[in-house]
Amino acid sequence: MTTALITGSTAGIGAAFARRLAADGHDLVLVARDTERLTEQATELHDKHGIEAEVLTADLATDEGVEAVAARLGDRRNPVDLLVNNAGFGNKGRFLDVPMADELRMLKVHVEAVLRLTAAATEAMRERGRGGVVNVASVAAFVPRGTYGASKAWVVQFTQGVARDLAGSGVRLMALCPGFVRTEFHERAGMGTDNIPNWMWLDADKLVAAALADLARGRTVSIPDPRYKALMGVVKLAPRGLLGGVASRTGRKYGPQ
Repeated sequence: MTTALITGSTAGIGAAFARRLAADGHDLVLVARDTERLTEQATELHDKHGIEAEVLTADLATDEGVEAVAARLGDRRNPVDLLVNNAGFGNKGRFLDVPMADELRMLKVHVEAVLRLTAAATEAMRERGRGGVVNVASVAAFVPRGTYGASKAWVVQFTQGVARDLAGSGVRLMALCPGFVRTEFHERAGMGTDNIPNWMWLDADKLVAAALADLARGRTVSIPDPRYKALMGVVKLAPRGLLGGVASRTGRKYGPQ
């Protein structure tokens, strides 16, 4: 049996990863801030699939939280074979409308925590000659759109760079870049979603299935839906100046309300 550690496991994409990996027979380490929700999730997955589900309460916006998860990833006696860095959030409002403390908290979770947890996991995985890391980014990484997009662009570039550095080690890394997914993400950020067209929404369970298939294929970036692959193809061809204007207008139309 292999073990997967998932941050932000109690909702959205993280919960979908937990369901799929438990169904596939993987033991789990479930990481989030809410101990009660974690315990309920662990019990449900254990009862349904017969796997072991360990609970680790941690806030990745704090040093203590990051250090606790890093220590678990570095435990050689109870190794983690797959890390899913999924924890993240959005801030409502344009730049300068969002308090700087909230912007820095986002960078702590999206950038520093991903860096430190990836390092802890891959160091142990390289010693064993096997393992995988999925860093959840976003299609927002490919357009100029504020601190959120910038932080996810860092995740993509970082993941691709580490994947090259660890090539041949048996450790695989992949940045997962979904579009709009029906989760608690927007509600928690106070973002309206009524104005987002139905065709732009993705199903979390289907997204995870596609992501795991891409990881098995050895891809370092996964955009797990034909609709968003087509959109990102257009993005690559568009001039940066034009793209910035379109991204700004689209963000106002489909972003936080």
